[in-house]
Amino acid sequence: MKVLVTGGAGFIGSHLTEALIKKEHRVEILDNLSTGRYENVADLEGNPNFQLIVGNILNETLVDKLVERTDIVFHLAAAVGVELIIKKPFESLTTNIRGSEIVLEMAHRYRKKVIITSTSEIYGKNTNVPLKEDEDRILGSPLKSRWSYSTSKAVDEILAYVYCKEKGVPTVIARLFNTVGPRQTGAYGMVMPRFVSQALKNEPITVYGSGKQSRCFLYVNDAVNALMGLSEHKNAIGEAFNIGSQEEITIESLAKKVIELTGSESKIEYIPYDKAYEQGFEDMERRVPDITKINTLIGFKPQINLEGIIKSVINYCKDKK
Repeated sequence: MKVLVTGGAGFIGSHLTEALIKKEHRVEILDNLSTGRYENVADLEGNPNFQLIVGNILNETLVDKLVERTDIVFHLAAAVGVELIIKKPFESLTTNIRGSEIVLEMAHRYRKKVIITSTSEIYGKNTNVPLKEDEDRILGSPLKSRWSYSTSKAVDEILAYVYCKEKGVPTVIARLFNTVGPRQTGAYGMVMPRFVSQALKNEPITVYGSGKQSRCFLYVNDAVNALMGLSEHKNAIGEAFNIGSQEEITIESLAKKVIELTGSESKIEYIPYDKAYEQGFEDMERRVPDITKINTLIGFKPQINLEGIIKSVINYCKDKK
């Protein structure tokens, strides 16, 4: 197939692009390299099945041309990371909402399938874990930029759903839960690469809040396999799916595990949310996905456990030194 991956030079997008090319699909990626990095896809240059287009998802003319000549779109381009969302809320909203609207409109124009990536942030402060796809969204005040990312991705999902139900665009919504692995950067608040980098330098491991908040981390290749599996199944169209692990760990325990596996002399330093992000910042205490739906449809089950994930990130960071 001819495949378009928006945000294809990003962390997840670059791994997805590699996997698609291994299956002998022809892949074009659109990325403005603002958070994506050329080095993530540099090894693919020269491959006849790969092409990088440096451009903005908000460029309607460009997106029109790219969607017209593709068979399927994996739409990953988005403003991501808590720090980026808080620092640049307007840019984040525009990129996420308008960017998705443009992709979906062009997909409607040329009758193309779209796999649109969403986020566990959709659920907000809902602690009714494990979270099913039809759980209520519980959010804070819209005047807190903390919630703008969740809101923008919810609009993305609504757009995808409406384009599918009313206009017949085959869309699939994939809600990713804390995907981690090699190539992820800690520059925008991502906890795993930040902890590993600090540990390898014997610097303090900066844990925001109490550290008692818990998350489930999914290896990037497992996420990629899930995305590809959903794209190939006709019964995924018009549906939303959680993609994540159910191996839960507190952030404090994660920091200790990173210190142990790196043999670091680092100590844990606790930083209040108000200092790390903004006044009145709210976080979710638990974020655990129910993955029954995707397991039933395509047999998805994470293959790499948390210790294996941490070791892969450690090895990647050591190789980059």
